Amino acid sequence: MLRHYHIKDYDFKLIILVVALTWIGIFAIGSAQESLQSRQVAGFVIGLFLMVVLSLFDYSIILRFYWILYVANIILLELVREMGVERGGAQRWLNVFGIQFQPSETAKILLLLFFAQFILKHKDDMDSLKVIGLCLLLFIPPIALIYKQPDMSTSIMVAMLFCVILFVGGISWKYIIMFLAAAIPTFIILLTLVLQPDQDIIEDFQQRRILAWLYPEEYATTEAYQQLNSVTAIGSGMLYGKGYNNNESSSVKNGNFISEPQTDFIYAVIGEEFGFVGGCTVIVLLILISFECIMVARRAKDIAGTIIAAGIAALVGFQGIINISVATNVIPNTGIPLPFVSYGLTSLVSLYIGVGFVLNVRLQCKK
Repeated sequence: MLRHYHIKDYDFKLIILVVALTWIGIFAIGSAQESLQSRQVAGFVIGLFLMVVLSLFDYSIILRFYWILYVANIILLELVREMGVERGGAQRWLNVFGIQFQPSETAKILLLLFFAQFILKHKDDMDSLKVIGLCLLLFIPPIALIYKQPDMSTSIMVAMLFCVILFVGGISWKYIIMFLAAAIPTFIILLTLVLQPDQDIIEDFQQRRILAWLYPEEYATTEAYQQLNSVTAIGSGMLYGKGYNNNESSSVKNGNFISEPQTDFIYAVIGEEFGFVGGCTVIVLLILISFECIMVARRAKDIAGTIIAAGIAALVGFQGIINISVATNVIPNTGIPLPFVSYGLTSLVSLYIGVGFVLNVRLQCKK
């Protein structure tokens, strides 16, 4: 499985970008909740180790076991449904031998690897409805299990990732146009329906989040509370911020106006303490990581490598956009973590595993 590689082909630039973003997250988490900082450092060390190891394994050989990856993914998601740990009204975690992790995060990477190999096997027939239909049928079980947890935000993210996979995999433009023609009006109709008082399409708390985004003044002390305080925190940081781990009484973080700021609203902590400069630094790093993965995708030796690199680019880019949009009240609260920054060992380690595969794709790129 190991191959001989040239050190000059190793993408140290990508590693530096990812590590830099991770350490910004570690410092921000230390300020938000110091007791969790050491755990995030441990996640970083584990992720870095797995990234380096996987970067030296030929991804083509690992992808040969794509059906095993798919079945393992379904089993993990089903175990969450049967015996998962429940928190905050959602059942999304598994506890195995005292180790708690979130299979919906690992599902993103496992699905990416599975479809990379599946599309490689059917690359000459990607224009056929049969292959597209098979892709959809194989996609339905995992996303249905994620949605039932309930986890609409991760379901949306996985659906976006799936669309990128099909697009990069070579699906015909006529199908893309047909999909958009159906999806846009469907989305508008669904949004209208879920805003109705007696709807049963989504959970009540999900509907309230949408309503709080549309009418924040009516939900200022309930569902819109965190997002409004997040915007206040980011704005109060101004250009250079209030300083790392400051003790200002006017701090939104210090006043506990955002619950668990180390996770979904970590960008508010960064904006408040490091200001506009710190917030822009995070955004630039996310863009550069995605761009570097896209450059790797363009030079990959096969369509599977292209899908892996482009998929990680999409994962980092889209998740970053969604998280920051929530923190700045551009879109409703979704609960999506900020890649490499938010606290969460499963998310962090999974992303490092994904980057490890991108590094191996880079090592085998066409000269």
